[in-house]
Parts: sequence; structure tokens; C-alpha cells
Amino acid sequence: MDMKKWVLAAALAATAVTGAAQAKDWKTIRFGIEGAYPPFSKTEADGSLSGFDVDMANALCEELKAQCKIVPQDWDGIIPSLLARKYDAIIAAMDITEERKKKVDFTEKYAQIPSKFITKKGSGLEITPEGLKDQKIGVQRATTHDKYLTDTYGDSVDIVRYGSFDDAYLDLANGRIIGVLGDVSALEEGVINQAGGDAYEFVGPAFSDPKWFGEGMGIAVRKQDKDLKNKLSKAIKALRKSGKYQEISAKYFSFDVYGE
Repeated sequence: MDMKKWVLAAALAATAVTGAAQAKDWKTIRFGIEGAYPPFSKTEADGSLSGFDVDMANALCEELKAQCKIVPQDWDGIIPSLLARKYDAIIAAMDITEERKKKVDFTEKYAQIPSKFITKKGSGLEITPEGLKDQKIGVQRATTHDKYLTDTYGDSVDIVRYGSFDDAYLDLANGRIIGVLGDVSALEEGVINQAGGDAYEFVGPAFSDPKWFGEGMGIAVRKQDKDLKNKLSKAIKALRKSGKYQEISAKYFSFDVYGE
């Protein structure tokens, strides 16, 4: 073998070794979860996380015969922390949108829930440009609800952005804001099903326009981890086929959370 061929062969061999070293077997999958968005996730007194997203993460790992690690993560930094490899995937009621697809890849949807406004009974809140003019409406910062409200009513409504929905619920109770826009299931769990929840009501139509609310909720992964995306998508289908998905869903929802 002449020198040039030897150098080429050595380079190819080194590349193969490097590629093998970098290949992932996904025997452990780390999921980033917010922990402040019941019934999808909440933080227990001992600091552990529970909820639909947590149960789904564990079921997906069981289906893939992988060890599951749950990593708590505030919403504001949830995508940057994925890109920084703090965890391998995000399962946090995250809507699949074109804007987010520029940064991450998504599995097929694992849930889909419409959004609505909630307010105190008798507030008189009307979901029109005139009805929302100068009204303080709470949303979680950097969510599809934030974008929808900004794009649709931004010139008239006074948008109050929060790090978590718990903070928005507190201000709603204290009268600092007149309403909150969020997923129906989360508003039911966080407000209506709580003590004193009968003082609140949903107003206006349900919102699910894909332009803002995407194609449902998906699991986000880094763009280079397409093998993990494919594994998780197949596992979602397998859980629905086996009935395990429906079993988990029934613990938290009174309807088929998967949607159409």
C-alpha cells in the first residue's frame, strides 16, 4: 500500500472509531420536565415530579427498555437546556409549532388540548378586541398562549407574562389580572378543581388554530438525535396500541387527551 492509500485508510478507520464512540444506544433517556403545570406535571413536597408527562416518560422508557431520568427544568430555559445537553428530550406539554421546529425536532404528537380563557364569575370579560381592550390577561411567558394573545389582541390587551401558571393563578385570585389564557385541562386542574374553584368560569370559544397552537403536543429532541425521535414516536404508537396510553390518560383526564 502506497503512502497516500495508507493515510486515507487510516483516516477512514479513525472516523469509523470516532463515529462508533459517539453513537448512542439510548439505554438511559433523560427527560426535561417543567414540574409546574398540572395535570401534566407538578412538584411534590419532597421535590419529586408527578403527573401525566412523568408517567408518560416512564412508560416510554419501559417500552424502549431504557432507564428513565427525570430532570426538573423551569419553562423559560427548557429548550436552551436541551440544546446544552442537560437532558435528551423535553416532555412538558409543549406544542409542536413551526417556530420551535427551527430549533428542535419533535416526535409525533402525544396529546392535544384546546385552549380557553378563564375568569372570575361575573367579571363580564368578553373575548373580543373591544372586550379585551386594556384588560390584564395572564399567560405563561414564551408559550403558544403568549404568542396567540400578542398576535391577535396585542394592540388592545394588557398582557401580563409569568414564569409559571401558578403565579398567574395567584394574581387572578387576588384581582391583579382579570383572566388567564391556557390549556383547558391545566386551567381545570389549577383553578376550577381547587378549593374555591366554583368562583371561576371559562369564557369565550376554545382555541386550537394550528397557526398558533401547532399540531398537538410533542416530545422535543435535538435535531441531530433523529434516532431518538424515531424511537420515541414508535413507542408512543405502541403505548396507544397496547392501551397503556389510555390507562395513563384516564388518571388525569376525563376525555381522550390524544385528540383527533
